[in-house]
Parts: sequence; structure tokens; C-alpha cells
Amino acid sequence: MRKYSVKINGVHYEIEIEEITGSSSAASSTTFSRPASPVKAVGAPTIQASSPVKAPVPKPAAVPASGSGRQVNSPMPGNVLKVNVQEGQSVKKGDILFILEAMKMENEIFAPCDGTVTSVSVSAGTSVTSGAPLCSIA
Repeated sequence: MRKYSVKINGVHYEIEIEEITGSSSAASSTTFSRPASPVKAVGAPTIQASSPVKAPVPKPAAVPASGSGRQVNSPMPGNVLKVNVQEGQSVKKGDILFILEAMKMENEIFAPCDGTVTSVSVSAGTSVTSGAPLCSIA
């Protein structure tokens, strides 16, 4: 049986793994325990796990930078894959305005309110930063 020390999200865990060889009907034995105090690994490999960091979602600005009405901002940095609205178009709360690619995932940007799109600040293929204006809805 081999013992390993693993650190996950800042918490150390000590694990024991038994390798089973021979017939496929043999049962494997794995033991996991969480120590009361941090474990110091001596001669054992340590695995660092990184957890994804969720970007804060900025609140729309009270005074829009361009156009009139409520400004819709990018919640994260990424690339605009699709623009589903155009200036003068009526939208309802929850309509998909944009598809934003961030970290190889497609994220839908929804209308925060009912209204008419007064300006569109980006086009497909545009790279945006977190908080960048996408459009305004009045």
C-alpha cells in the first residue's frame, strides 16, 4: 500500500492506495482520511489542484457610456462569437443578446430588462475585457 499527501483547495489529505494485480475479481482497497492538522509529506509526491476563479459580475452602470438606457456589460473577458441584436430591436428580459466565448466555453449574455436596443458596441469576433460595454437598452 502506498501513502500520498494531496493538497486540495488548501486542505491537506492523506490517502492510501493499494495496487491489485492478478485476477479481475480481486477487490481494491483505497482509504481516504482527513487529518485534524496539516500533513507534512516527506518523500511523497504532492499534487497541487487549482480551482477555477469565478470573475465577479459587474453591475450595469447607472449612466450609460453610449446610447441611452441601461448598459449591458461583459461579465468576463472573452471573444464575442455571436451578436443576436441590432440597434432599434425590441427585447424582453431574459432574451439572449450575445454569445461570449471565455475559457473555451460559450456563455449567453441575457437582456437584464425589457426595452429597445439603443446601441450595440461590439460585433462578432471582437475581444472584450470584463466590464466592457456590449449594448444599451432603453
